[in-house]
Amino acid sequence: MYDMPGSGDWLFNFGPIFLALIFIIIFISIIGMLFSSFKQWKKNENSPRLTVPAIVKVKRTNVTRHTHHHHENNHHSHSTSTNYFITFEFESGDRSEFHVSGKEYGMLAEGDIGKLTFQGTRYLDFSRV
Repeated sequence: MYDMPGSGDWLFNFGPIFLALIFIIIFISIIGMLFSSFKQWKKNENSPRLTVPAIVKVKRTNVTRHTHHHHENNHHSHSTSTNYFITFEFESGDRSEFHVSGKEYGMLAEGDIGKLTFQGTRYLDFSRV
């Protein structure tokens, strides 16, 4: 069988470069997400705390399933995480959705009327009237 010089070397030449590029892309993505999170936190910190009349309009959840592989004993385990969101409607008709804790989510019902306290995109409290 005829073997061209260097025909199998491309994997050894470009493989490490390809892996390095993947690592760099992941690293830059993580830095970007951290920067974006810090920027949102800073914006919320600089926003005034507002307390306004509001109605609980919509409640929703986002459930994420995680699969974990344990290579030493070829075992798989599963876990889930749930994020809770509530949409409030203001007197003007505008709506805003806030990420809330599971406890807050369970305490509020669609149609509840009260005073919403928030700071930027950060939910702080809701008191029924």
